[in-house]
Amino acid sequence: MRLRPFAAGLFVALAVLAAPCHLPFGGLPAMAGKANANDSGRAPRASSVPPARDPSAAIAEEYELARRKGTPEAFELFIARHGDDPLADKARAELRRLSR
Repeated sequence: MRLRPFAAGLFVALAVLAAPCHLPFGGLPAMAGKANANDSGRAPRASSVPPARDPSAAIAEEYELARRKGTPEAFELFIARHGDDPLADKARAELRRLSR
């Protein structure tokens, strides 16, 4: 009787398909369904990345640091980095005042 090896093979195939690590009929792993959990209508989680700073505030802070340092090198560096900013005109005036 060759029916027993066939039954054993069928049993193994069913055991493999019933294992918890197989993909569901959608073809996506179980974690992919969890990754799309925000689609369920719940509020999204807050991002852990802080919002970007205002660039003009960062430039003003850098100008203030150059002004506190008060050296020609500090103003030259500010002008090199932010030559088209309105504060660069103030830095140029400070640089002219220092070079006298």
